[in-house]
Amino acid sequence: MPSRPELATLEAHLGYWLRFVSNQVSHAFGLKLAGRGVTVAEWVVLRELYDAETCVPSALADRLGMTRGAISKLADRLEAKGLAARRADTDDRRFQTLTLSAGGRALVPELAALADANDADFFGHLDPADRVRLEAVLRDIVRRKGLKAVPVD
Repeated sequence: MPSRPELATLEAHLGYWLRFVSNQVSHAFGLKLAGRGVTVAEWVVLRELYDAETCVPSALADRLGMTRGAISKLADRLEAKGLAARRADTDDRRFQTLTLSAGGRALVPELAALADANDADFFGHLDPADRVRLEAVLRDIVRRKGLKAVPVD
């Protein structure tokens, strides 16, 4: 009977541990946001619009590494919830901008506090130097691999 090759365990891979933690962090945050009627993807768009004031959906898609179709669907959902508004250009109705509504602008700081609390829940125990180092390592991986798409799920 042929011998089976020695294989690394799942736990031997850093990717396993990154995914293990990431899934838990994302799930907990998603639950917190769901309590406010918002998804993680909607939060990402709301947060970007909070700083941008107004944005062309195609530029938002490029910045977030999402498709224009995904941004359009998210904009539809945010509009239906009264959190954002689209405005068509008076000269070219195909050209639109996306902005936060007053309700959306008021909600973003509350959601940001949930994000901060979620981070503190998972990473607050870390020594500040370890946290800085962990972030630096993760940012280096993002840079080296040229990763662009913002995690939304």
